[in-house]
Amino acid sequence: MSTIQIGVCGWGDHDDLYTQGVRSRDKLSVYASHFPIVELDSSFYAILPQRNYETWVKETPDRFGFIVKPYQGMTGHTRSDAGMDRQAMFRQFEESIQPLVNAGKLKTLLFQFPPWFDCTRENVQYVQACRQEMADYPFAVEFRHQSWFEERYRERTLDFLKTLEATHVLCDEPQVGRGSVPIVVGVTQPALALVRFHGRNNSGWRDQGEGQNWRDVRYLYRYSEEELRDWVPHIQTIANEAEEVCILFNNNSGGDAVTNAKQFSNMLGLEPSGLNPRQMELF
Repeated sequence: MSTIQIGVCGWGDHDDLYTQGVRSRDKLSVYASHFPIVELDSSFYAILPQRNYETWVKETPDRFGFIVKPYQGMTGHTRSDAGMDRQAMFRQFEESIQPLVNAGKLKTLLFQFPPWFDCTRENVQYVQACRQEMADYPFAVEFRHQSWFEERYRERTLDFLKTLEATHVLCDEPQVGRGSVPIVVGVTQPALALVRFHGRNNSGWRDQGEGQNWRDVRYLYRYSEEELRDWVPHIQTIANEAEEVCILFNNNSGGDAVTNAKQFSNMLGLEPSGLNPRQMELF
């Protein structure tokens, strides 16, 4: 029987979870009383010191899991690291996450490649190199360029991920032409399947107004009950092939991720266990 777990991306911005006066440093502990997994995004922006991970290990229950996004220089999002030795960058990142590894709380490394990372021989080889550098760890891949899932490459892409023993990250996002990746249901790593809900803000996905934070626009969306219910058969299909399914909601620009995550959890009949104790609220 497959284990299905639901969480959201990050823990700092979900106001619905926190009573007034909750300190920032206490938010992860409170978050872990609601959800059993979380996506760690701050690791994307910097290679964090080990003490951060040590703190997060202490603040979460034994069975809690982190889906960790590697540093952006490792996935080609930034040019400023172009002159840095790639192996040194990977080793620094690897060293930083050891507290999670030692505590058994690393679910997977989520290598999310940029929208311009298309299906070319050079990029295939780079994914292989990333996998080789992180050979000792669970490894998930999210492609954001449509070419990987064009009809001529779709099955070859999935087979490629199987060869790497990498999890194919299945995404729900706006379908607005070449700027989108289609829903491709498939399990490439029997130990873990990963699903991410980005929302369906069609206009915001393509066009960000001048002076607007593109993240605030792109992920501004609340899924309807019908939209979530349409996903139930997909999750059931995946759960028949993977030992564990992790589902993450990334549609938090308007504070919708937590609501949709709990709504979907109820639809699937999930009852998360092993959470932190919930604080009693007087009012």
